[in-house]
Amino acid sequence: MNHLDFELRGEFIELDKLLKATGLVESGGRARVVISEGHVQVDGREELRKTAKIRAGQVVQYQDARIKVLPPV
Repeated sequence: MNHLDFELRGEFIELDKLLKATGLVESGGRARVVISEGHVQVDGREELRKTAKIRAGQVVQYQDARIKVLPPV
């Protein structure tokens, strides 16, 4: 599994934007498709809300990637 750390710039990032920002999908449109098809998990649970607010401490999984969301420095 590929482990990534993502540092927030604010209080949260929307799930579709996180997938695009980490390079796991090539576009926001593709991110919304994979989320709506149930391919993304947040903290071990399937997440179908494309604009779910992802905050520091949460873990997002998509395919073989695991993203740990870190607070802003």
